[in-house]
Amino acid sequence: MKKTVFSSTLILTIFSLFIVMPVTSMAKSITLKYSNFFPPTHIQSKLAEEWCKEVEKQTEGRVKVEYYPGGSLLKAKQIYDGVADGISDIGFSVLAYNRGRFPVTGALDLPHGYPSGVVATAVANDLYNKLQPKEFKDTELMYLHAHGPGFIHTRDKVITKLEDLKGLRIRSTGMSAEMVKALGGTPVAMGMPDSYQSLQKGVVDGSAYPLEANLGWKLGEVTKNAVCSYATAYTTTFFVTMNKDKWDALEQKDQDTIKALNKVWSIKHGEAWDSSDLAGLAYFMQQGNTANGLDAKEVERWKAAVAPVIDKYIAGLSKKNIDGAEVIKVIREALKANQ
Repeated sequence: MKKTVFSSTLILTIFSLFIVMPVTSMAKSITLKYSNFFPPTHIQSKLAEEWCKEVEKQTEGRVKVEYYPGGSLLKAKQIYDGVADGISDIGFSVLAYNRGRFPVTGALDLPHGYPSGVVATAVANDLYNKLQPKEFKDTELMYLHAHGPGFIHTRDKVITKLEDLKGLRIRSTGMSAEMVKALGGTPVAMGMPDSYQSLQKGVVDGSAYPLEANLGWKLGEVTKNAVCSYATAYTTTFFVTMNKDKWDALEQKDQDTIKALNKVWSIKHGEAWDSSDLAGLAYFMQQGNTANGLDAKEVERWKAAVAPVIDKYIAGLSKKNIDGAEVIKVIREALKANQ
């Protein structure tokens, strides 16, 4: 039998090849698409983009997020379904743009008298965490946040009493539309991206929105008056949610990292709503506009006018076999606890 002999030099050469060859990491990164309807210059859009960058940083590049603001991938009303269907992996939009789809969390948008975005955001997440409604079951909810007190702004007419609103066409969505109707106005369903032009051209006589939109959406340029009724102030609740399959595909450690970031970012959004409210009010006044409150007697009239809106919502939830009274109770308790 022929014996094969390997020299020590050959063995060392082969061994050295394995030593110097670079080790390729087997870890795979995933790239996600994030849709938002806010323009890229808006503070809420900037925060969303910062979240994307922080996710990549905190997951050490294992999760990367491509950001699509300004409705460039999906329009506001399409975002939830778009995320559920996988057109976008993550989406940021408004509950009210999918009216009736989120019956429990939709109750947050009623005119409960929100004093700030920080409080409204805390109430929104308290409600969701306590009741865990199934209405987001098609996706993986990241977090909720909500703007500060929503008021009625008008192009021309100064509003000092309920009668002043009669017949005015007020742009409003979701539950703010119900509030406008209860106060005597005529609600006109319309998203924020269409508001400026509609106000400018007189398609509507006014709009319901928080003070921040006077600057954030430049609506202070096309309105002249705001009636700041804090006792009946509504909010608009926003969601950030993710496609379930994409979420399930993430490693557990990356899911945990994102959950931790979500808690931080929810608070950041609430704080940003409040700081931008101040900036929005300043911008509004710089245009030579006026913002007024209501006298004590008129405040009570407005509260009485919107009370049936909340009662009607409770009844509507009951028809869906949801304890509407409990939902409102949780919101009111959270509102009290967070002020």
